[in-house]
Amino acid sequence: MNKIKTIRTIVLAAIVAYGTVSCNKYLDVLPDNRAELNTEEKIAKILVSAYPQQAYILSAEISSDNVDDYGVGNPNTERLLDELFYWKDVTEVDTDSPKLLWEACYKAIASANEALNAIQELGNPTSLDAQRGEALVARAYNHFILVNIFAQHYSKQHSAADLGITYMTAPEQTLNPSYKRNTVAEVYENIKKDLETGIPLIQDGVYGNTPKFHFNKAAANAFAARVALYTQDWGKAVSYADAAIGINPTGNMRDNVALAGKGVGEVTPLAAFYASSSEKANLLLQTAYSDAGLIFGNYYTGSRYSHGKIVSEKETFLSNTPWGTRTSSGYIPQVFRYSGTNIDKHLVARVAYLFEFTDPVAQIGYRRAVYAPLTTEEALLTRAEAYIMTNQYDKAVQDMRYWVNNNLVTPPTTFTVASINTWANSLQYYTPQAPTPKKKLNPEFTIADATQENLLHCVLFIRRLETMHTGLRWFDVKRYNIEVPRRVITSAAAVGSVDDANALKIRDNRMAIQLPQDVIAAGLEPNPR
Repeated sequence: MNKIKTIRTIVLAAIVAYGTVSCNKYLDVLPDNRAELNTEEKIAKILVSAYPQQAYILSAEISSDNVDDYGVGNPNTERLLDELFYWKDVTEVDTDSPKLLWEACYKAIASANEALNAIQELGNPTSLDAQRGEALVARAYNHFILVNIFAQHYSKQHSAADLGITYMTAPEQTLNPSYKRNTVAEVYENIKKDLETGIPLIQDGVYGNTPKFHFNKAAANAFAARVALYTQDWGKAVSYADAAIGINPTGNMRDNVALAGKGVGEVTPLAAFYASSSEKANLLLQTAYSDAGLIFGNYYTGSRYSHGKIVSEKETFLSNTPWGTRTSSGYIPQVFRYSGTNIDKHLVARVAYLFEFTDPVAQIGYRRAVYAPLTTEEALLTRAEAYIMTNQYDKAVQDMRYWVNNNLVTPPTTFTVASINTWANSLQYYTPQAPTPKKKLNPEFTIADATQENLLHCVLFIRRLETMHTGLRWFDVKRYNIEVPRRVITSAAAVGSVDDANALKIRDNRMAIQLPQDVIAAGLEPNPR
């Protein structure tokens, strides 16, 4: 692996302070030019700020079961990662900390609300329909990130009582407002309302040469499909996914052959091509101040908590898969393997790493990441899961087959409901000392029979591979109440110890990351512990 020499710079979001500590510090970030939003051009410009400048991906990924602890003998760690991995209340304020994510999302929400308010003051002209649509969808998306990080997963049984986050639908006009948390159910109702109003208004033509960095039609529908899946609205998940990627998505899928042929020999430079705006499979791209590109790249940074050899060979890419065991070169592009201090790290190209120099001579600046939060492949697997839950098994297998054919050097000749049943039935349920890809699923909704469960194991397995390093596995863990013990790896090939006492359990309170301490101190109710 390579090492880089940089000075770490913590970038804080610009926030409005009124001399006293209050929720206003985090929930209201009023752009300085609010009073000047009196033209269509200015309204369109402020929407650039309606996307968060911090990323959820590291908080979510390190919280998930995609990584193991390679022990105190691995010197490459950070306190933030320690707290996230063991589901502690995070006190560290770092580039990828939940605190800065909270601030960034509410700052983006404030920009969306300012745009919506200005449009309303102009009389909601049809010439601003596209901007209104983007603002509504962006507002929904930021709240979606917040509720999935800082609250329990949506539940028809529990969400009417579960603490969500504050859903902001208008610019703040008072000096020191008092806030309360909406329930998870209320948050999702507002998300759906914003999407239903906003999506029909979106017009891709207004984005010029940068449609992938805005909520274009495909991205907005893919996001709505995910929301529908998370709220168990299977029919809408299918229809939104259809609108995003088409019935047959092959023309919109990632060109993995071309990606693998870029001639780069490391995962980090390949990730730059993966996250390219010219890649048709990337429906939405985002940039953020983040170390994710380093931690999921060919560097030692943060490598104590890694997707290593044991997870890879027993649970993910190189394990007993629905298409048989594969080597690292069996995937298009390959799975990269890096050996180092007490570790054999297995990585795929997902998150691009950039360094933004503020002083090229002194070699200091900001670490940034570029990633694709919405893709054709993820929308495809969302639809496949919805098909499974509506007993349309052949359609589900066909969607999964699209992914298999596009990602394997040698796809299996047989990939059917029967072959998936054979694979899943051959596996024992996961234990920490005898890991397998098959983990006990404990969703709120009913799984009809063994075949439906087996197909869910298959689609969740493929989702785990497709979304590796991007944090979405954490949301799948929450959705299916998958219990997660923590393991310490004593070498690249051996489980040294298992922390069963502190394992993540069904509807564990720690599935909701604790609110920032400043927000709690200001009076917002904390998550139960």
